[in-house]
Amino acid sequence: MKKLLDLISDEVSQAFADAGYDAALGKVTVSNRPDLCEYQCNGAMAGAKQYHCAPIMIAEAVAEKLQGNSAFGEVSAVKPGFLNLKVSPAFAAEYMNRMAADEKFGLEIPAKPHMIILDYGGANAAKPLHVGHLRSAIIGESVKRICRYAGHTVIGDVHLGDWGLQMGLIITELQERKPELPYFDDSYAGEYPAEAPFTISELEEIYPTASKKSKDDGQHEGETDAEYQLRQQATADYKAKALAATADLQNGRRGYRALWRHIMNVSVADLKKNYDSLNVSFDLWKGESDVQDIIPGMAQKLKDDGYAYESDGALVVDIAREDDTREMPPCMILKSDGAALYTTTDIATIVERVEQYHPDEIIYFADKRQDLHFEQVFRCVKKTGIAPEETKLKFIGFGTMNGRDGKPFKTRDGGVLRLEALIKEVNEEMYQKIITGREISEEKAREIAKTVSLAAIKYGDLSNQASKDYIFDIDRFTSFEGDTGPYILYTIVRIKSILRKYQEKGGMLTDLSVLPAENEAEKALMLETAKFNAAMESACEEKAPHRVCAYIYDLCNAFNHFYHETKILAEEDQEKQKGYIALLLLVKGVLEASIDVLGFEAPEEM
Repeated sequence: MKKLLDLISDEVSQAFADAGYDAALGKVTVSNRPDLCEYQCNGAMAGAKQYHCAPIMIAEAVAEKLQGNSAFGEVSAVKPGFLNLKVSPAFAAEYMNRMAADEKFGLEIPAKPHMIILDYGGANAAKPLHVGHLRSAIIGESVKRICRYAGHTVIGDVHLGDWGLQMGLIITELQERKPELPYFDDSYAGEYPAEAPFTISELEEIYPTASKKSKDDGQHEGETDAEYQLRQQATADYKAKALAATADLQNGRRGYRALWRHIMNVSVADLKKNYDSLNVSFDLWKGESDVQDIIPGMAQKLKDDGYAYESDGALVVDIAREDDTREMPPCMILKSDGAALYTTTDIATIVERVEQYHPDEIIYFADKRQDLHFEQVFRCVKKTGIAPEETKLKFIGFGTMNGRDGKPFKTRDGGVLRLEALIKEVNEEMYQKIITGREISEEKAREIAKTVSLAAIKYGDLSNQASKDYIFDIDRFTSFEGDTGPYILYTIVRIKSILRKYQEKGGMLTDLSVLPAENEAEKALMLETAKFNAAMESACEEKAPHRVCAYIYDLCNAFNHFYHETKILAEEDQEKQKGYIALLLLVKGVLEASIDVLGFEAPEEM
């Protein structure tokens, strides 16, 4: 179904042609002077040079051709050569009814859908999710939903960090605490226990303890040089053990592999619970470990094909170009000790994705400070032919989520805030707002608070352009007024309430049609609703959820203006009332589809 703006442009383009001018001059845009008109065309200004005449003459000739056109209620040529346009109420109502009859409200599905892989989790196994993981999960999930809604095939991959030093650190710390476990006995040949030797709580304490033991934090106050040297040696010995354990794990040591599986099972179960609380899900739960078997053959092929060479013992690929404006270091495939890096596993993962899924696009979501990393990876796989030339590789780097002080969000004592704690804090804030000044059961209030707080968190993030930093302000994000998630939900709940009351009075929600608008507020609501397919299309093309947020905020404002200007349930003319209800059903459907692609839903009441 064509966008309303395109339909209007078609009519104006035909009028230009009928008047003897180039049809390409008939492009219509939304008016920048809404006090004068709804749409405008500046084509006569551009055509003045081409046709050697005053632009107002062209505009007047085109306006004359548009007189009587059913698409327009008003057409006027204004000096020096603008065409001011107002859509006819009947044309707008007809468009509303066509949207209502369409499964996706008029959004055109592509003739050749893309296969898109989204890499948007990036969590590390054995570590709890913290606020730094929020943006990747929320933005990636929304882009996945937007692209699927637009008709593409989308696969979301969490891409876990599950094969690095953190595993060696956990194994080393566990061996110090429980050396009697069979995983550390090389002579053990039996079956390993089915139950993990730790809970998720213990695992989350083991890793930071081990990490701290492996790092030299400098000489402590009151510590002698001799004591510091002893502690330095202990730190070095501990890290060496962890590195050795990491190597043993990666080389297939049986007991360590069994422990690793326990770590993964316990960790993934907890990660899924946390992601579920954000209404975020993944089609693939793959990690760096899944491509380890690919790496040796991949590295050898890069050498055989003449792309990779040794530099100071490391294996690298040159990716610099003559037109580079910044230094582009070689892409390191293997370190001098033969160990793989993030770059290695990312490249190997592209090998696997291309072979298994033949994607048209692979899109990554991570902190924008990783820009150089992804630039190196993309250049390497394109230069070496790992990724076909036609496969689009895109990195969407997001900004930092900051506290009110403008610095990265922290706990009161300066630590990194766990995601679970942030969600709980927002839930509690919302719960307090919901129970204030009203009688409601705690169970219902908690249920509503959970739904609305998720909208507050997600909309608060997604309404910002991904690349920009933003302030996470709980008071503002949980407000029921302004550009917030709760305001959007409150509007949807208001519409639901009107529809419910209409039914309670005996009204039916079937066989209804939107009627031509009788006032400006009603027409403005129709024209705002009509922008849905354009907003969703641009959000998909740009992979930009903030486009959807901007659209639904404007739509909610248009609805609330209409609501305050119109007596919907008190309308005595039943046919007119049915027209209102038909419009409300469409607006509700469009808003619900929009918040669904943003990853949240509306309650029945608030």
